[in-house]
Amino acid sequence: MIADETLRRMVDELTVVHGVVGVLLGGSRARGDALPTSDVDLGVYYEGTPDTVGLSRLASRWSGRDVTVGEPGSWGPWVDAGGWLDVEGTAVDWILRDVDRVAAQADRAARGEFAFHPQAGHPLGFLDVSYAAELATGVVLADPSGRLASLRTVVTAYPVALRDAMVGALWEADLLVGAAGKGARREDTSYVSLALARAVLLCAHALHADAGRWVTNEKGLVPAVASLPGAPPGFSRDAALALGSLGATEDSLTAAVESVTRLVDATRAVLGDR
Repeated sequence: MIADETLRRMVDELTVVHGVVGVLLGGSRARGDALPTSDVDLGVYYEGTPDTVGLSRLASRWSGRDVTVGEPGSWGPWVDAGGWLDVEGTAVDWILRDVDRVAAQADRAARGEFAFHPQAGHPLGFLDVSYAAELATGVVLADPSGRLASLRTVVTAYPVALRDAMVGALWEADLLVGAAGKGARREDTSYVSLALARAVLLCAHALHADAGRWVTNEKGLVPAVASLPGAPPGFSRDAALALGSLGATEDSLTAAVESVTRLVDATRAVLGDR
C-alpha cells in the first residue's frame, strides 16, 4: 500500500507541471472505505493545455516504466484522459480534468441541469454533473491558486434544483418498463434487460438525489440505495433479484418487468409528486 508521504511527494511534483492547478483524491480512499488493495484515484485538474509530455515523463519516473498520459479527449468525450501507474505495489490512476469544464458542470448542477452522454465504460452514460460530484466528495490534496476551493463552494451542498430534476426524470422509468413489457412478449431478453436496468438506475439516481447524495458513476449505485434514509424497503435486494433472474421465456421476463414496475412505483411513492 502506498505510503502517505509518497503520495504527498507525488502530488507536490504534479502541481509544478505546466497547466496543473490542483489535485483531488477520489474514489474509495476519499470516502474512507478503501481496502489495502484499492486503487488510488487522483484527479489532476488543469487549465488551458496540459503538458502531457511532462506528465508522461513524471508518471514514467514514478512507475519505473514507460507511462503515456493521453491527450485531452483521447479516452473519449467525457473521460478526458490520464495515465495508469504502479507505485509501491499500488495502482495509482491519474485522471485529467479540465477545470473550466468542471466549473461549467458545477453551474449546470446548481441550475438543475444534467444529461447522460455516451462514453466507453459507462453503461447508463456518463453523467456530466458528476464532475461537480467528484469535486464535492473528493479530498483536495493540492490547490495552490485556490481554484478548487472556490468551485467547491458551489457544490458543497447538493443543489435543490438538481434534486428536483433527478426526481422529475423518473418519467423515463415509466416509459422503459412499458417498453420492456412489449419486449417480454417477444421473449427479447437483451432488450428487456437493458430497459429494466436503466429504469432501476434512474430510480436509484432519484433516490440518491432526494437524500442529497452526490453520485459519480453507476458502480455500486443500486446497492447503496439500502443505506439511504427513506428509500423503499428492500429496493436494492429486489432490484438484484429482478435483474438477476430474467430468464428467456415470456413468463419469466414478464415477472421481472412486474417486479421492476413495483420498484418504480415504490420510488414514486416515497418521493411524492415532485
